[in-house]
Amino acid sequence: MPSIRDAVVVGAGPNGLTAAVELARRGWSVELFEARETVGGGARTEELTLPGFRHDPCSAVHPTGAVSPAFNGMPLEKYGLEWLHPELCMANPFPDGTAAVLSRSVSETAISLGARDAGTYRRMVEPFLAKWEELAEDFLGMGSWFNGRFPQHPLLLARFGLTALQPVSTLNVRFRDEKARALMAGMGGHVIAPLSTPAMSGAALTFALAAHKAGWPVPRGGSQSVSDALAAYLRAKGGRIHTGYEVKRLDDLPPARAYVFDTSPRALARIAGLGNAYDGFRYGPGVFKIDYALDGPVPWTSEAARRAGTVHVGPTAGAIGTALKDAVSGRAPERPFLITAQPSLVDESRAPEGKHVFWVYGHVPNGWEGDATEAVEAQLERFAPGFRDRVLARATAGPPQLAARNANYVGGDFCAGAADGLQLLIRPKLTPLPYSTAHPAVFLCSSSTPPGPGVHGMSGHHAARAVWRELRRRS
Repeated sequence: MPSIRDAVVVGAGPNGLTAAVELARRGWSVELFEARETVGGGARTEELTLPGFRHDPCSAVHPTGAVSPAFNGMPLEKYGLEWLHPELCMANPFPDGTAAVLSRSVSETAISLGARDAGTYRRMVEPFLAKWEELAEDFLGMGSWFNGRFPQHPLLLARFGLTALQPVSTLNVRFRDEKARALMAGMGGHVIAPLSTPAMSGAALTFALAAHKAGWPVPRGGSQSVSDALAAYLRAKGGRIHTGYEVKRLDDLPPARAYVFDTSPRALARIAGLGNAYDGFRYGPGVFKIDYALDGPVPWTSEAARRAGTVHVGPTAGAIGTALKDAVSGRAPERPFLITAQPSLVDESRAPEGKHVFWVYGHVPNGWEGDATEAVEAQLERFAPGFRDRVLARATAGPPQLAARNANYVGGDFCAGAADGLQLLIRPKLTPLPYSTAHPAVFLCSSSTPPGPGVHGMSGHHAARAVWRELRRRS
């Protein structure tokens, strides 16, 4: 390696790995430094409960990863990444055993919503599904707008924006029955904001379109497989990875033309000596997460829930909205909205034969230090009576524990910064190029930059392009 590297990347989450790969593919000399002993960030897999039970401490299901232009532009399958698809992408069960479902089939999804809303749902998604590649190029590629590449399909994007910029509460006015409203509220709830928040419908609609285009898959072996594939591809392109190396200041790193940080904005400011540059960046609610080792599948009363890789437990839009509003307002919800995943339904490598892993979290206030285990399990028992009888072991993590595992999750915020309203689009602050900083050689590539949260690598992809363009301009 030359004495001065072209680029040094700090943080080996999906965005840091993607940024490193994109620069190495251009022939740059790249080194990556990760504080933990393994790469992964928000895409890891560990034995958290019992031997043989492999859990994802953070992300588990990857709808945006499966449709990511960044990931799909790399031969990650050659390096071990294999997507597995459950029979149903998602189910939202109700106490009577019925459910709204999100399927790869638009028809199956629409039928589950009832006759009065089936047509409305079709009319909402089918025009965009037919032109998904063009839409994804501009919408998931929004970071390229800052790099001098304007939207290639502005009329399509504008049409999408008319729906996407609405609050979910406004979007749901077009539906007449509860199943469709609950389906959209649950998908919008991944943003962790009140349903009245502008632009929340964009997330809901993106998740729906991703399901119909490519499903909501899980990686064989767990989310670590995504990170390991990116790391292997980086090494194949000549990049070097150093783990167990915590960076506390810029002087801890070797000399380089560019430093790219897959960290929280405030951590970058602290390391690079940028003072209070990002003090105005807001963090959202945290989550309380439980990983279970189970002596059998979850005993959902809903047949659809027993076939779904992801299950939303609300059940209604009103209940989901109340839980989200409580968490944002600083109260732990009495009945939390739960997002759950059942990866061992399709991946036998995740648990011993006949056993299962189960992944669940509910929203709580940022930095909350309480124990929500009872509230979570009481909510699960409403829709899966006898659930507790199947628990062999559990591993709980509230906001402090999540922040300790991943420094990007300040106060337990999975989104690496509130993803509500304008901060969903303008992050980490209003600036012509969100990936650059006041230091000419320092750049930011984490989920705190556009297009935001999710294991899709697009923030790293756009940041790498910004680095490449800037250094080419200087030289």
